[in-house]
Amino acid sequence: MVKWHDVPPSHARQFLEPGPVVLLATHDGGRDNVMTMGWHQVLEFTPALISCLVSRGNHSHAMLRRSGECTMNVPTSALLDTVVRIGNCSGADLDKFAALDIAREPARHVAAPLLPQCHAQLECRIHDDAMVAKYDLFILEVLRIRVATSPREPEFVHYIGDGKFMLSGRRVSRKRLFRPDMLGN
Repeated sequence: MVKWHDVPPSHARQFLEPGPVVLLATHDGGRDNVMTMGWHQVLEFTPALISCLVSRGNHSHAMLRRSGECTMNVPTSALLDTVVRIGNCSGADLDKFAALDIAREPARHVAAPLLPQCHAQLECRIHDDAMVAKYDLFILEVLRIRVATSPREPEFVHYIGDGKFMLSGRRVSRKRLFRPDMLGN
């Protein structure tokens, strides 16, 4: 028989984390910034829309709001310590790229930089900002995605709260059971 115990509602992310940690890069006023972010989700296929929560307490919030664009860079587990270090400081106080030796490259469609050490980079522009004032929730349209050719199945980082992370594990296929026509796109 299974035994149960309650946990505080504030621990919901331990069970419902939305996906891999990303590094959100912004550019505004001639400066670049990068922050660690774990709250994002895919909303729509066409146009490709994603949402992300960037707290107004983060320096990146104002930069994203003013510039209207960003990049989301998906690191692998090899960058876990860098991911944590990026999240432990504010771009309002220092140049994270210089202080943490983070490489950057120009993006094709936005002024925010791409992080070439990450496995995937998504160039995004604000599509809808109606929920920013109340919830700090940005709706972004993905303009371009660039993905490294190797490794084919990278190990991504997932934040589950309280300084703990989970790494993506073994992949399994159910392609024979999958019905793409049910996705509605």
